[in-house]
Amino acid sequence: MRVVILAGGMGTRLAEETTVRPKPMVEIGGRPILWHIMRWYAHYGFTEFVIALGYKGEQIKEYFLNYHTLNSDITVSLNRDKLITHSHEVDDWTVHLVDTGITTQTGGRLRRLKDWLPDNAFMMTYGDGVSNVDLRALLAFHQSHRKLATVTAVRPPARFGSLALDGDIVTEFVEKPLTGQGWINGGFFVLDRAVLDYIHGDDVLWEHGPLESLARDSQLMAYRHDGFWQPMDTIRDRQILEELWHSNRASWKVSE
Repeated sequence: MRVVILAGGMGTRLAEETTVRPKPMVEIGGRPILWHIMRWYAHYGFTEFVIALGYKGEQIKEYFLNYHTLNSDITVSLNRDKLITHSHEVDDWTVHLVDTGITTQTGGRLRRLKDWLPDNAFMMTYGDGVSNVDLRALLAFHQSHRKLATVTAVRPPARFGSLALDGDIVTEFVEKPLTGQGWINGGFFVLDRAVLDYIHGDDVLWEHGPLESLARDSQLMAYRHDGFWQPMDTIRDRQILEELWHSNRASWKVSE
């Protein structure tokens, strides 16, 4: 099963980082967030990826072209123009890097990948968020209901700390709780190829017309995930992820 990752947006809300690099290449713990996402999929056995490139996509291409060297110790013999790699364990992934246009919207990017998609189901997510969602359970849920699309529904983290009060006494403080109210699109989709019929051009946002139409046609199901989920839309979001990683509280981290 192939995993599509939408990695072509301009990331304007994270402009402090994305003026010099594409958003999926912004690092958490010294690794691009794209790598973190792919590691989570690979943990569940999904190791073939189709990455939809756009804004500064050449940097993502360069990263994977040099992946083996970047993740190994190397010896360089300057006078012989020779490079020797002393390999660490390298991820056994197949990565298809596909240009889908600089200004193409999310739905349009998916449509441009039609020649790279299997005839049956595939997975899809965004290149800017991490979660500890059980991907095997997500897939099993999708296969059980026989609809065209499954979206992972998550509860958004609150932007501010939560206080429980007894009078003026704080009885409980939670720094970054879930809101406990409502569900939102957390990405991590499982889709049948027929969803492409709902996308009619480059300027189509996947989150608007196609998902709305799938819902109206009773072809969209929600897999509820109550666990960890965190997007990286702002500098504050990146700081949250960095703090979790360096304090060994990153629930999406896969053991080496």
